[in-house]
Amino acid sequence: MSGITSALDALRSMRRPAWLGPLVALLVVYAVFAIITPEHSFLRAQNLPMMGRQTVVVAICALGMTLVIVTGGIDLSTGSLVALTTVIIAKLLKSGSSPVFAILCGVAVAALVGALIGFFVGRLRMMPFVVTLGAMTALRGAAKGLASEQKIDCEPHGLDRLLDASLASPGIWIALALALATAALLDYTRFGRHVLAVGSNEAAAKLCGINAARVKILVYALSSMLAGIAGLMEFSTLTVGDPTDSFGLELEVIAAVVIGGAPLSGGEGSIVGSVLGALLMTVIRTGAVHMGMPSWVQEIVTGGIIFVAVAIDRARRPSARPS
Repeated sequence: MSGITSALDALRSMRRPAWLGPLVALLVVYAVFAIITPEHSFLRAQNLPMMGRQTVVVAICALGMTLVIVTGGIDLSTGSLVALTTVIIAKLLKSGSSPVFAILCGVAVAALVGALIGFFVGRLRMMPFVVTLGAMTALRGAAKGLASEQKIDCEPHGLDRLLDASLASPGIWIALALALATAALLDYTRFGRHVLAVGSNEAAAKLCGINAARVKILVYALSSMLAGIAGLMEFSTLTVGDPTDSFGLELEVIAAVVIGGAPLSGGEGSIVGSVLGALLMTVIRTGAVHMGMPSWVQEIVTGGIIFVAVAIDRARRPSARPS
């Protein structure tokens, strides 16, 4: 009997990694667009750094969203928080503050907002959807109020070089470093095991001595801090503080995480898969532009791909099928 158990354990350990599906999908979609775009324009060298730049903001936000979704939560405030961060950075730069101080303030405010959201979700046991929906509206209003309902123009003081038009762009390397750090945090640390345990079975996690409320507070704070860093990257692209920017970004981020293989029910997730999901969405958007598709067609195609990704994920989880 022990031999059978050992064999089953060995088979489970040989399961394909969660990011393999998104990787295959990315390669297939890239190959299709490479073949069907007029004059193979999709393969031009300048497309790679452009797609890398376009992926950075969504990918960085997806790192934190993966942690949130692994706990069984959701965060609808991401887009508003990114916009608020651009406004804070621009306003401080315009007032004469140093770039370092502006960045630290913007990211710190984002982290504090996340900790507050985590407090409501973890300590007060409020529904993440309701808390973050309220935060989404409140943060958007705060950004508009801080900016007097207009864009804030300022001297970027070199921050615009964070996402320049090359694959050696500092922003791309920062995103990769953050992805590696977040993956290591989730997969190889005690905190990461607690995050997975809370998402898998919160009641059982509490019986094992895990402080689920504290885990959620830290997860939402970390996720919002990453959204603040994404806001810095967005400012680098815009070079203005725009309170209306990143509207609907949270849906793109959630889609990237779901495409990357994380179930919305929580308990598992892949940082690599989420990054690949963000890349896949960028490739689809870029390929559609090269094909001359109207924006409404692009949105339909993206929505269809999200639906297929969720359907495939559900199909490969027999326990999730309705009886």
